Amino acid sequence: MKEKILDKATEMFLNLGFKSVTMDDIATELGISKKTIYQHFKTKTELVEAAVFYLFESISSGIDFICEASHNPIEELFHIKKFVSDYLKDEKSSPQFQLKKYYPKIYNRLFWKQFEVMNECVMENIKKGVDSKLFRKGIDIDFIARIYFSGMLNIKDPDIFPATDFKPSDLATKFLEYHIRAIATENGLKILNEFINQNND
Repeated sequence: MKEKILDKATEMFLNLGFKSVTMDDIATELGISKKTIYQHFKTKTELVEAAVFYLFESISSGIDFICEASHNPIEELFHIKKFVSDYLKDEKSSPQFQLKKYYPKIYNRLFWKQFEVMNECVMENIKKGVDSKLFRKGIDIDFIARIYFSGMLNIKDPDIFPATDFKPSDLATKFLEYHIRAIATENGLKILNEFINQNND
């Protein structure tokens, strides 16, 4: 039952936001009493924290799988972007910024875990790209990885990129293309352009 509660709560938090979903809402969706939820999670904050890190671990595992299976660092980045976007349903409710506002301690823990995982992933991706001559030699890998993390985080800020003007999945694609074009060799740009042309709807 605990896993069912966690699955449903995570889905609802993603779709509707951390603030608006109540314990009553989750209980109603599952057809159980609120008391049953409290047997497994003492407070809503505890449930939010469990849902956030459950989601984080699921996404991290998926990204690891993509990285292990991929040989092309440019396609790898696009596959990761698509996987995360599909998993988070394009973050329609901007859950990250609701988390920051209403659950700052949980957000802070998540932020540094995200940084640790993404920084390592992007640094490995860039090294792979340099070794395969798709990314330029001599680039500052640590700096670029941190800029990438910062950019990916901030394109999700609804104050800077309001959903009325910008589609979240389009933003991620545009930022990813921007990132690759900044570090790619001529061969890398050729592969990027071919990949974009093949995947245009």
